[in-house]
Amino acid sequence: MLIGVVGLGLIGGSMAKAVNQNTDHSVYGYDIQDPITHKAVLVGATEGVLTEEMIGECDLIILGLYPKETIQFVKDHADVIKKGAIVLDTCGVKGIVCNELFPIAKEKGFTFIGGHPMAGVEHMGFEYSKKALFNGAPMILVPMTGEPIEVVDRVSHLMKDAGFASTPVVSPEDHDRIIAYTSQLAHVVSSAYVKSPTASDHEGFSAGSYRDMTRVAKLNESMWTELFLDNPEPLIEEIDGLIGRLEDYSSALKNRDEEKLMELLREGRVRKLEIDKEIF
Repeated sequence: MLIGVVGLGLIGGSMAKAVNQNTDHSVYGYDIQDPITHKAVLVGATEGVLTEEMIGECDLIILGLYPKETIQFVKDHADVIKKGAIVLDTCGVKGIVCNELFPIAKEKGFTFIGGHPMAGVEHMGFEYSKKALFNGAPMILVPMTGEPIEVVDRVSHLMKDAGFASTPVVSPEDHDRIIAYTSQLAHVVSSAYVKSPTASDHEGFSAGSYRDMTRVAKLNESMWTELFLDNPEPLIEEIDGLIGRLEDYSSALKNRDEEKLMELLREGRVRKLEIDKEIF
């Protein structure tokens, strides 16, 4: 297949490297920053520069863009993308993207599949991209209802060839509801946690717990602001739920209620063990 990758940041760059270096497909790339586009060729992330003229020749287009940019790109190129081609995005939210682009793809005769690679690091940009970034990680796929299984399978097989361990298929609504908890809430908590005045005094007093809690506070605020605002209801529900549960702990401490505090901690431990058992 001829594959075009648009947006060569951390995710797009890693996708280009993973597909280009782990499969026999031809991968061409484009980034709004010309030096990045050409560097991708020099380091073997892509075989060449993806030009506007080549868009209509691609069998698969992978978009490493923010949600609004993803929507705009597909709208701008809807008449150019060839019939039967597949467009796969990599945004962290799916509802706003898929609900906008499913009808356009159906009307124009190509396939749009929402995608979310569940891997990343706290850094951004092509310089941190690597072909092994996705090794062992899930690649969530969000196809339109009724999409032929053969089309979804093509993307699934390609993603596994690129290093992904699994390709769970979900609806846009389920994706956004679950991701509000597993990813977005974690970034909110990390950002709020590191703002404590005590954070300045942590040297010599911190170990794995501190590193785990603060790692993703080094986020890209532009991207995460857009992702949060594109998925407000599920995220607000998770934040409010967490605040309520934290108030239970605070109340137990204020009242020096040893029994209640022990109960809360026990509930958390038991719940974690139950979750691990369900997953593993």
